[in-house]
Amino acid sequence: MTIVARHGANLREKPLEPISKLAPFSALIISIILVVFFLVRFYVLEGFLIRKVYGSIFTDMSELNRRGFVNHHIAGVTKIIILAIAAYPFVDITFCHGTFNTPFAYGSTVTMGDILVVVAQMLIAMYIFELLYRSKLSPVAVLHHVGTILIGQSAIAISLKLAREPDADIEFILCTVWGAFDIVSEFCPHIAIILYRVFPQRHLFLSRLFLLSCITTATGTFCETIVTMWLFGSLWNRWEIAFKVATPLLHIAFSAAQIHGSLVFWRMYRRQQRFLAEECAEDVEKSKDEVVESAQAQTVDVSASREELTRPVT
Repeated sequence: MTIVARHGANLREKPLEPISKLAPFSALIISIILVVFFLVRFYVLEGFLIRKVYGSIFTDMSELNRRGFVNHHIAGVTKIIILAIAAYPFVDITFCHGTFNTPFAYGSTVTMGDILVVVAQMLIAMYIFELLYRSKLSPVAVLHHVGTILIGQSAIAISLKLAREPDADIEFILCTVWGAFDIVSEFCPHIAIILYRVFPQRHLFLSRLFLLSCITTATGTFCETIVTMWLFGSLWNRWEIAFKVATPLLHIAFSAAQIHGSLVFWRMYRRQQRFLAEECAEDVEKSKDEVVESAQAQTVDVSASREELTRPVT
């Protein structure tokens, strides 16, 4: 039996069980996280840290760019925290033999499901914060964020009544897969936009960074599609008809948003390439002008020397 087949069989054999004892307290968890985001944003980042680190780079930005700049810092750090906390539970449940009730550490009362519920609320709160805080968002970003919020919360909510929703646990696993790829593939763009604001004139560096961001988001979308469809197909007999229809449609919507992001970074890469070509052309013209000026100066010097030599001695 191949590794893929064994993983598929392992997922099909996972017991139907509550995701976490914290699931009924999701509203409290997300409220606490949103309060923490506000305190960090208002009293730490905007209060002193951003200005101290970036100085005039930040203060000279427009209000629109300032809000985006701060949000990218919050989103980037949040994704690092989520990745550090949730990587082990995610891999253990999705690809190994762990269950939602497996202890997070030996002898601990905290379970794998508890950790995943908390980090899911962190990711959802991050998108809510961005929707409320950013001054401008593209329609694609709005649809992506709203869809993530509603689907993530729905997956947790339906797990409260497993008797009526027998596929709630595997739907939550699928949501964690979407979230994991979103965190990994969308992390580089946060760094790219921050560095773009800090070093706007370093066109060669930025072009490489934007190309890397384009590649990571596109590769992430491709890998996400493979893993999602593998999970979806492996668990086909466990899905209710509603999820058999909705899951592919939702994945297409998420993939479209990620592809849109890849295209945006591709255009930003080409724009930096144009700036770089213009700089090279200006340098060539400047070099030509310097050569011409140098040649003219040498001609004048030679003419002056000839006049000195031909001048009669008195």
